[in-house]
This record gives sequence, C-alpha cells and structure tokens, in this order.
Amino acid sequence: MESAGAYGAGRAGSTSFDPVAFFTHPRTVVRLLSWVFSMVVFSCIVNEGYINIGSERLLCVFNNNADACNYGITVGVASFLGSICFLLLDVYFPSMSSVKDRRRAVLLDLVFSGLASFLWFVGFCFLANQWQATSPEELPLAQGSDAARATIAFCFFSILTWAVLTLSALRRYLSGANMTLFTWQHMDHAHGNARATPYPIANGATIVTTNPYQAPPFTETLDPQKLTQQPRRMAPAF
Repeated sequence: MESAGAYGAGRAGSTSFDPVAFFTHPRTVVRLLSWVFSMVVFSCIVNEGYINIGSERLLCVFNNNADACNYGITVGVASFLGSICFLLLDVYFPSMSSVKDRRRAVLLDLVFSGLASFLWFVGFCFLANQWQATSPEELPLAQGSDAARATIAFCFFSILTWAVLTLSALRRYLSGANMTLFTWQHMDHAHGNARATPYPIANGATIVTTNPYQAPPFTETLDPQKLTQQPRRMAPAF
C-alpha cells in the first residue's frame, strides 16, 4: 500500500501522472464544471447581454443596469481563469515535496473557492433581482431574454460547484493539518534515530535497552544470593 502524504497526496515523486485517474477524480470533474459554467455566464452577457433600442448606445438587458452586466462578466472571467490555475495546481500538487508548500496551496484553494462561491451567490441574487425588475417594454421582441435566463441559471449552478470545492478544500486542509504530525517523514525519522536508552536504577547500575517498551524504567533483576543474605544487626551503642 502506498504511503499517504500530507494534505491528501502521496509521497512526492512516488507515482507518475495518470491522466485518466486525474480527469476522473471528483474534484477535477467539479473544477471542469465550474470552468464551463463561468464561461457560459460571461459568454452569454458579452454576446447577448446588451441591446440597442433606437440608438447606437448598448444597454444591459438586466434593467438597463450596466453594473449588473459588468459584475457578471467580472466574476465569470475571474472564475474561468481561477479554474484553469487550480487545475494546473492540482496536476503539480503531488510533486510538491514540502509540507509547507502543500499547506499554502490547499489554503489558497480554500480561500479562493470560498470567495468565489460567495461572489456567485451575490451575483445570482443581484442578476435575478434586476431581471425581475426589467419590464417587457425594455426588451422589444424579447431580445436577450434567453441569455439573461441562462446567465441566472448558471450563476446558481456555479454556487453549488464552488461550494463543493470549498468543502473539499476545507476537508483537505483539516486532514492535512492533523496528518503532519504523523506523516511518513516524521515516522521514518523517529524510527531511524532509535538508539539505546539507559535507565538508572536504585543501586547505581543501569539497564540499557533499544526499545523503551521492552523494559520498564526503574526495574532490576534481583539476585537470589542477595535475597538470602540477611542484613547484619548492629548492637546499639550506649
């Protein structure tokens, strides 16, 4: 059985990269879904999220509020790029030999995933509110209505995927923090440095053992001849 390293990865360099195992891992699948959802959100807003009514000026389909469209594009692009970066980090993660580097990587994943899930939640509420306030007169021939609904729907899906990634990163961080005290580096170091440990006893002699659990401290093998010898009584001096 392969020894488990800190923060959910094996020993650095112990296994080669397996594309099939990597892309079928649940965390990788969720990252790919987050990548696709974020791409759908900002693509819908960029392509069909703006309309012009009787002028060359483009208006946002979400209640003519440019802030709503800008928010969706910003969060979508940031999540799109973040998903790519963390996919590459997941590929590189098993080759990290330093426990501190693994801890920083998992902590960065936790912070970014938590922030992304919060921003998607805010975006979902914001865009849904602005779409509800949009009157039919502002969208002649229902221009951009399908794109607006798709944007809101995939904002909701992005909340779920990034929340799952946040919980996954939190679980890795907590398990890795507990495993750092019992990783194979610490165990091999303690086992390789085992040496004889002397234990003092009452009469000045010592008991030497290489395993502290084989002989308890402060014990001595009694000599039968010492048991037969009775202490000599001295007459009291007056």
